[in-house]
Amino acid sequence: MIEPNYFPLILIGGGIIFVVLFFHYVPFFLWLSAKVSGVRISLVQLFLMRIRNVPPYVIVPAMIEAHKAGLSNITRDELEAHYMAGGHVEKVVHALVSASKANIELSFQMATGIDLAGRDVFEAVQMSVNPKVIDTPPVTAVAKDGIQLIAKARVTVRANIRQLVGGAGEDTILARVGEGIVSSIGSSENHKSVLENPDSISKLVLRKGLDAGTAFEILSIDIADIDIGRNIGATLQIDQANADKNIAQAKAEERRAMAVALEQEMKAKAEEARANVIQAEAEVPKAMAEAFRNGNLGVMDYYRMKNIQADTSMRENIAKPENTFGNEPLSK
Repeated sequence: MIEPNYFPLILIGGGIIFVVLFFHYVPFFLWLSAKVSGVRISLVQLFLMRIRNVPPYVIVPAMIEAHKAGLSNITRDELEAHYMAGGHVEKVVHALVSASKANIELSFQMATGIDLAGRDVFEAVQMSVNPKVIDTPPVTAVAKDGIQLIAKARVTVRANIRQLVGGAGEDTILARVGEGIVSSIGSSENHKSVLENPDSISKLVLRKGLDAGTAFEILSIDIADIDIGRNIGATLQIDQANADKNIAQAKAEERRAMAVALEQEMKAKAEEARANVIQAEAEVPKAMAEAFRNGNLGVMDYYRMKNIQADTSMRENIAKPENTFGNEPLSK
């Protein structure tokens, strides 16, 4: 019986496995592409990239792009270090190439710093070449005559490469522009002057240097639309009048309550005085009887006192108005 010879099959299988592992860890065609493009890199370096978990298909194309654009100062070690730091190698190289073509000063260290700071460095370079237009939300302000105006503006900005790291973003620009619009409208004597010259708002806002400390440079501020809102001055006057009326009513009610309380107090005092008079009158007969018993009061003195009382009563009746004009008889 003849045993089959598996040795050639084993060699062929081992050769296939070796070739697959070789081309996996050593990207030969990528090395060939770099060689043809003029980028000097060895197969050993490509193999070591695999060992360091750095994808050669990210680093080598970036090196080829930089070399073709004339950026010979970018090295493989710098690209690998930036990738391992969590950066975007492709965007950094794209930004450097775009900046070089547009004559914008941008170093590799600055580009990597902007990228690691979380900003899109390639978009920033594009914005430096092609400015961006930002539409502000409706900004409400009131002129000195009390008329409310609602303005919308378009802000044209350009990225400031040197202040991208640590500079404020678009939200700060919008907030400062809105504040400038409110200040400009609020300082106007009336709303008509604002409607006649809307460019006065943009000129005043631009003079304030609102882009200081931001990652952008404001090129222009254009007022896109101005609408008339409510008459805030009249509304405030109406509210003030209602408040004054309520205060006056409250004070009048307070005075009325005090008057009622004073009247009740006077009535109580009058009742008390009347009670004292009645009590005193009740003591008169007792005092007269005591005077008669003690001999201090005679009969003639008593009749004289009665005559005085009768004379006083007659005079009081004569002094009444209805009896003065003869509307009623003096006595019945």
